[in-house]
Amino acid sequence: MKKISRFLLTAFAIISFAGLVIAQDDILNANHPDRYVVKKGDTLWDISGMFLRKPWLWPEIWHVNPQIANPHLIYPGDELELVYIDGKPRLQLAGTSRLSPGIRTIPWDGAIPVIPVDAIAPFLSRPYVVDKEQLENAPYIVAFADEHIAAGAGQRFYVRTVEDETHSSFDVVRPGGEYKDADTGEVLGHEALYVGTSELQRTGDPATLLLRNAQIEALVGDRLFPAEESKAIGDFHPRLPEKEVKGSIISVLNGVTQIGQYNIIVLDRGEADGLMPGAVLQIDHRGETIKDPLVKKSLRNVIHMSPAVDADQAAEEAEKQQQKTHSKRSREVTLPDEKAGLAMVFRTFQRVSFAIVMDATRAIHVLDRVRNPE
Repeated sequence: MKKISRFLLTAFAIISFAGLVIAQDDILNANHPDRYVVKKGDTLWDISGMFLRKPWLWPEIWHVNPQIANPHLIYPGDELELVYIDGKPRLQLAGTSRLSPGIRTIPWDGAIPVIPVDAIAPFLSRPYVVDKEQLENAPYIVAFADEHIAAGAGQRFYVRTVEDETHSSFDVVRPGGEYKDADTGEVLGHEALYVGTSELQRTGDPATLLLRNAQIEALVGDRLFPAEESKAIGDFHPRLPEKEVKGSIISVLNGVTQIGQYNIIVLDRGEADGLMPGAVLQIDHRGETIKDPLVKKSLRNVIHMSPAVDADQAAEEAEKQQQKTHSKRSREVTLPDEKAGLAMVFRTFQRVSFAIVMDATRAIHVLDRVRNPE
């Protein structure tokens, strides 16, 4: 009896260990490399994607040695190797155990970033989403110096009203369109198009400002918001949302019409919906609603096969036939959503978020859905 018990315990331990290894291996890509040399231009997301089926799960396999200085950074030329420690897959620097990736801060120090920093840097601090009240109450350009009708970099303009010197630098923005919930049509905020950055020269009504730099010419009616300092991006890591998220893409920034990898998209979900920077979302191509060609065909066939019966009678007969054979089918059918890619949120507002498309497996469009990854 004791021998049988020992045998069963041993067998259970072996099965449990094997199950643990299989569960761990399940997160690995089937064709993952055993080693990889980091190159300039790589991102941690891309490198993780070589080894993992779900790149945001890299904390499951990164091996950390707290005795190594700056263990969260890897650099071009570093060689990564996949090893097994206690039966579990671990990724580490070849010959060491220094590795625990994270997002670097600006400026770039040569370390490999998690995502392409240049793609999101312009959208980290500028006031791209504002509400109606903020727009109405913001100072605005009323005229330009030297009888100009617009202003470029290096030109002065007049604003109503800046009464104190609390802020010396202002972003000039142009009111854009409304951001609306894709399903309900509710207005979630207003787009604010970045024009340039200006410097306060004299307070008053009107105040005088100098346009320091400009992406486009400033016009009468453009609004001013206090410029925010550039934000470092070392305070978030790709991870699953803390809550269930179901939303849609409602816009794409920078005038892009075809959405693909590293494009910036606007989502109709934000902080109020539990979204935080770093949240990874699956993008699903929204299934089209189409006409069922066979339903129409059955109606035509009945009419064609009954020449002696008038059209009304034929249509009535077709309807009865359809009710018998297709009682639960309508003439329209909505195709299922299909997975199209992955996006990572990097900036959130109350009702709206900005995200970068990390992977695109098919064409992505405005109104495609976003949700928690599978």
